[in-house]
Amino acid sequence: MQTATVTRISKETEITITILPEDQNMEIATGIGFFDHMLTALSVHSRIPMQIYVKGDLHVDAHHTVEDTGIVLGQAFAKALGDKSGIVRYGSAYIPMDESLAFCSLDICNRAFLVFNAEFTNPMIGAYDTCLTEEFMRAFACNAGITLHCNVLYGKNDHHKTEALYKAVAHALRIATAPTTSGEVFSTKGVLG
Repeated sequence: MQTATVTRISKETEITITILPEDQNMEIATGIGFFDHMLTALSVHSRIPMQIYVKGDLHVDAHHTVEDTGIVLGQAFAKALGDKSGIVRYGSAYIPMDESLAFCSLDICNRAFLVFNAEFTNPMIGAYDTCLTEEFMRAFACNAGITLHCNVLYGKNDHHKTEALYKAVAHALRIATAPTTSGEVFSTKGVLG
């Protein structure tokens, strides 16, 4: 994975995200405390250092900030992987968090798709709308070219369910971005997509 920076400026958000080589410092500031917590978990558990700076129209709500961050992070991730040669490509992980259990399976294949199965009890976790978890995952998957399956199998606490899900995605990414011995595109077709 190489260093990649993407900046996106719209009337709703100003975002700059950099994907860094392993063992670099991460910095995350979106203006939404719980979202920062989730992105930190994503970065730490995937071992993909990220610098994420977001200024969004939080006076409206958190939707544009969260979704647009997913868009830009997906674009930066795709840019950092280049032609996606030399990686394992597939990854899956179960992650428990107290009473909750989440599962993610993904394919970094240039075919964007999201399957999302999670139910939340409360509309908010701090200033973060629980429904935005699906919006973030969709935006990330579509812009990174990932087939992404996200499932919360069970749980009661929405914080635990959401955090387990972000960490499951992170661990699946960590597995999928591991290097192969051949360095080639891992596909029977010889190309992805």
